Amino acid sequence: MKKCLKSYVSKLRKETQVVNLYIHERREGDVAVLDLKGRIRISGGTLALHKSIRCLAEEGKTKILLNLAGVTHIDSTGLGELISSCVTMSNKGGQIKLVHLTERLQDIMTITKLLTVFDVYDNEADALASFTGHVLSIVEPQSVFM
Repeated sequence: MKKCLKSYVSKLRKETQVVNLYIHERREGDVAVLDLKGRIRISGGTLALHKSIRCLAEEGKTKILLNLAGVTHIDSTGLGELISSCVTMSNKGGQIKLVHLTERLQDIMTITKLLTVFDVYDNEADALASFTGHVLSIVEPQSVFM
């Protein structure tokens, strides 16, 4: 019986090793890149992501790239946090873009139609380059007559 229990505990540990969301922040020029690993869900993961993005916004860092290559799970709360963060950045004149979606995340984002909300890239170089796009503004000619 002890051997069975030991085997079960060992198996349980392997299955639940990544229960949290780990966030590694790095800079690529003026873009904050957050490398995410783990689960974005109602427990601590969503709160950690929320705090990280809000701190960046408060610091005036409004170009954020979320690297989702290491995300193993996302629940509805996690999706809600992604949307909320996108709105927060948009209201501050910034952007959140996504890169390296796993096949599972790609499916979830397709089913929920969230691919229409976010700019999603397959590679980091393209994602980073997209932040440097310049928007041209058209200045209307002004009359010189008064």
